[in-house]
Amino acid sequence: MATEFDFDSEVDRREVPALKVHPMVLGEDGAELFAAGVADMDFRVAPPIIEAMRQRVDHGVFGYEAVPRGLMPALTGWLETRHGWTVDQAHILRAPNVLNSLAIAASLFSEEGDGIIVQPPVFFDFFDIIRENRRSLVENPLVLKDGRYEMDFARLELMASDPRNRILFLCNPHNPVGRVWTQPELMQLGDICARHGVLVVSDELHGDIVFPGHNYTPFASLGPGHAHNAIVFLSPAKSFNIAGCCWSFTVIADDRRRKAFQAENSRLTVNKNNAFASVAMQAAYRGGGPWLDAVILYLQGNLDLVRQRLQQMPQVELIEPDGTFLLWLDFRKLQKSPDELTAFLRAKAGWAATRGIAFGEQGAGFARVNIACPRARLSKALDQLITALS
Repeated sequence: MATEFDFDSEVDRREVPALKVHPMVLGEDGAELFAAGVADMDFRVAPPIIEAMRQRVDHGVFGYEAVPRGLMPALTGWLETRHGWTVDQAHILRAPNVLNSLAIAASLFSEEGDGIIVQPPVFFDFFDIIRENRRSLVENPLVLKDGRYEMDFARLELMASDPRNRILFLCNPHNPVGRVWTQPELMQLGDICARHGVLVVSDELHGDIVFPGHNYTPFASLGPGHAHNAIVFLSPAKSFNIAGCCWSFTVIADDRRRKAFQAENSRLTVNKNNAFASVAMQAAYRGGGPWLDAVILYLQGNLDLVRQRLQQMPQVELIEPDGTFLLWLDFRKLQKSPDELTAFLRAKAGWAATRGIAFGEQGAGFARVNIACPRARLSKALDQLITALS
């Protein structure tokens, strides 16, 4: 289906120091690789964002600024209309990024040596944050059943019942496996954590990118009880491809925790404003909806292409995603070690995907692939993989 937005044209991201195509990620010899690792899109952002930022540049003065009056209403309006979640603006704090807030939550609401539960394979920065804050990593691995990942609730109950385990890091939707957790699944997780006094710290960065037939449920929308036992992190970074020029939002319904978080933000001085971030985010939430709808439609087309080409590659299986622009591909039939798989994809197929092992030992034999790119480039990359496997 044609749209007014052009996602097929190539944008040379090497014109700026984009991390996705930078030698520090691809290596000095990686200029020709299919850059499918870093989790951002290769699409120009929504026209309302570009126009708003152009107007801000034309103003010509970039001194200190307060938060624009329209930003928080734009965010809460988006959450209400897009996801049916009513959020009190007084419950929202700001931070430079979600990782910063995850680290603050770990340090504020647990002690050194306390356990933080994660559900691997999961976003690799969870591991770094836990270790660097001297907390104990407690793994409740997801279960891959009939090609679909599920939570292990029985094991989670045991882990949550240990008083040394204070926090659960939730990824909702889940990076890298693409699950958009259902309301019943989140309710079951939330009930377990509430029963044992485990705080749910939820990274919901990918919540806006969900495919038809699935619905993103913000954890804090489950009801007052769960909202008061949760800290939820949001950002337009992934949805609107503005990771380089936005901040994140922290939603905390519990007064005591919110005041503690606000005090820590102030102590670390992470609550300052960036004029361009404010403009970009407000424009995204006010006028970016049609662009995002078109992106999701285009991603569906890219996903269809992957399914089609994988019919020629019986050695590779797709873990069907409910959402996100990240695919979790199963290469275990090749019987290669993580290093061997990385070398094969790079040298034989010309792929620079994210190593599955980075998401925990459960990711051995897998790779995460970003499909938010022009379809012709994805098609070429898939043909290269077919040739490599043949």
